[in-house]
Amino acid sequence: MPLTTPSVFPPASAALMKWPSRRSVVHSTKGMVACTQPLAAKCGIDILNAGGNAADAAVAVAAGLNMTEPCSTGIGGDMFCLYYDAQTKKVSALNGSGRSGAKCTLETIRKSLGIPDGAPGKIPMSSVHAVTVPGAAAGWVDTVSRFGSGKLSLEQILAPAIDLGERGFPVSELTAYFWQRSEKAIRAASPNFAEMLKPDPAAAHGDGVRAPHAGDIIKLPHLARTFRALAAGGKQGFYTGRVADELVKVVADLGGHLTLDDLQHHLDTGSEPVEPISLKFSGQGLGESAGAGVELWEHPPNGQGIVALMALGIIQELEKAGQIPGFSAADHNTAPYLHAIVEALRISFADASWFVTDPNVVRVPAAELIAPAYLAARAAALFSPTKANGDILPHGDPFASPALSSSDTVYFCCADADGNAISFINSNYGGFGTAIIPEGCGFTLQNRGANFSLDSRHPNVQAPRKRPYHTIIPGLVTNLEDGSLHSAFGVMGGFMQPQGHVQVLLGQLVGGLSPQQALDAPRVCIGAGMPDEGDVYDKTVYVEEGMPEETVEGLRGLGHRVEVVRGQGRALFGRGQVIRWTVDGVEGTGVWSGGAI
Repeated sequence: MPLTTPSVFPPASAALMKWPSRRSVVHSTKGMVACTQPLAAKCGIDILNAGGNAADAAVAVAAGLNMTEPCSTGIGGDMFCLYYDAQTKKVSALNGSGRSGAKCTLETIRKSLGIPDGAPGKIPMSSVHAVTVPGAAAGWVDTVSRFGSGKLSLEQILAPAIDLGERGFPVSELTAYFWQRSEKAIRAASPNFAEMLKPDPAAAHGDGVRAPHAGDIIKLPHLARTFRALAAGGKQGFYTGRVADELVKVVADLGGHLTLDDLQHHLDTGSEPVEPISLKFSGQGLGESAGAGVELWEHPPNGQGIVALMALGIIQELEKAGQIPGFSAADHNTAPYLHAIVEALRISFADASWFVTDPNVVRVPAAELIAPAYLAARAAALFSPTKANGDILPHGDPFASPALSSSDTVYFCCADADGNAISFINSNYGGFGTAIIPEGCGFTLQNRGANFSLDSRHPNVQAPRKRPYHTIIPGLVTNLEDGSLHSAFGVMGGFMQPQGHVQVLLGQLVGGLSPQQALDAPRVCIGAGMPDEGDVYDKTVYVEEGMPEETVEGLRGLGHRVEVVRGQGRALFGRGQVIRWTVDGVEGTGVWSGGAI
């Protein structure tokens, strides 16, 4: 039987307001959009009301967010999605990430950056050499063609965002803050910076433009023109013609190596349908709302969703081995509970930082990495319930295991009245990406290539026509008992994303929290999540303000280096969205329940 509403959420009480947002869960029977920006959410709702489904709405929201939050996302970046088909109960995945250029060899990039042979180095986030082919434009088109309702054209789906760009919209507070903070970088990145700034004759720089302030009306006509080209010409409208010419020109003018052939290659290959990877979780401490357990679905590498699966699997194996108890609601965000999560994530990142790369170029042992026997062996070797592992953790060797010989970003989710749901993530990577703007196009180019390694021994090493390690990951959960949808969810914020997936999901499954409570609950973040160049590892456990003091001291007592993060710094822990699906047991009506931060 599907889970029923009364068993999913705690009884109404003041406990609903136990964390600072003071928001309650939003419920609907007709579908739902959960995202960071109300104007972008309305783009999706307009499409649902026009007869589109969850996938159609998702592309409308992605375009709307590009307009209203270009400091986080855009058509010059990449996307991934997971789609749940209510009729078939099938989860599908689409990889909309772009590749490096054919001329972007390791030797070429190191030489272009002035890094001597044998010397360590990284691709700077602001460098033109961090630009990879944008995958989002093709991803939007392919999402509609593969998963859409077939009732609406791409022109109709992009129309609400185009209207925002041409008529103008008021800028929200957080977006204005990040826009102003990035103005210097936008100005320095390319000669076309004015396209992403607000005309103002009194602007301080004397050139008639500035970053918008909160509440300012801004128009983005160049971006609207790019959307019109995509709407009219499909993928060809972006990867050939004026947009493609200007993209290649600005990259070449700045010393980069992308060519029209690279854009044509992406046009020819399109977004890649891939098999999602998953892990079945039925831990001892699951609350009533989790039923017989759940299956967490993630995107396979080159994304880092495998980190969330590994960490959840390690926790499950630790429970089976008796190394940790079967946590219950009373244990949520206690020191032992968070210690297990932190250590499981450290072990998982140690493997991901080595193995995650483009599986079309280098074999990635995804199935082996999430196999129970491998996770149990890693946990047994590296986990202590009484002491933090302070060492730099080595990656494992899943290929040799005898037991196996036989992701700045916007996340959002959409659902429709037929029970379909989509988990969608779209990103420039860092803020405005490189902040480089192709002339007359109104969008910035991503800096995803900064994630390539410049170490020739590393699987994720820079190479031609290769996708780098990706931080952006959508998440989706189904119920083990019948394959029905549990939720579509995600957390934004670089290497925080799989950490957020684990904590937000366990908050619901073990802590008995509603979607909004699970997002509002204070979280932890282990450094940047991965070793820096030269194996310098930030061993700090960053803790969001609001965490109980006894938990903070308990983590310190276990040997963790803990730093409490307050105020604006809490952006480290990422925003997020959750849409849950339940069925009212009396009425037999499906209910969408959403939370957002």
